[in-house]
Amino acid sequence: ARGIFAVTGDDNLNLVIALTAKQLQPEVKLVASCGELQNISKIKKAGADAVISPTYIGALRMASEMLRPTVVSFLDTMLRETDSNLRIEEIPIGCMAGQTVQSLNLSRFEHTLLLAIKKPQGWLYNPPANYVVQPEEKLICMTTPEDRIKIEKEFKL
Repeated sequence: ARGIFAVTGDDNLNLVIALTAKQLQPEVKLVASCGELQNISKIKKAGADAVISPTYIGALRMASEMLRPTVVSFLDTMLRETDSNLRIEEIPIGCMAGQTVQSLNLSRFEHTLLLAIKKPQGWLYNPPANYVVQPEEKLICMTTPEDRIKIEKEFKL
């Protein structure tokens, strides 16, 4: 298996699934659900690559809906509607490493906007034009599937 979801509704069982799966296949990606926030670190220590708390995410979503309803509507439209062609994509650096953001010239792709760069130690939002991308980083872009294909071809990804 390339990936496993541990979503039983029981934090202890999800922890055991994470521990067992990682012992049997250390390279497998494991995403676990967690009901109690205090159990997140335990499940991560057991080997989960990501731990999601549906209750916590739901609370954040409700607060966002109250405080920033237009932003929530925009993201819902972009991410959920089948006729919306925009996606938030994670693009590996590949042969782009060593180039500045400006020299990548992503604006030539009509429907692509560079939002951030995922760095090993965090995030760089709205990266400056003179920022030099590194091999271990990833571009976070809002783009269409068609532009994503063009970017992959252009940069041989």
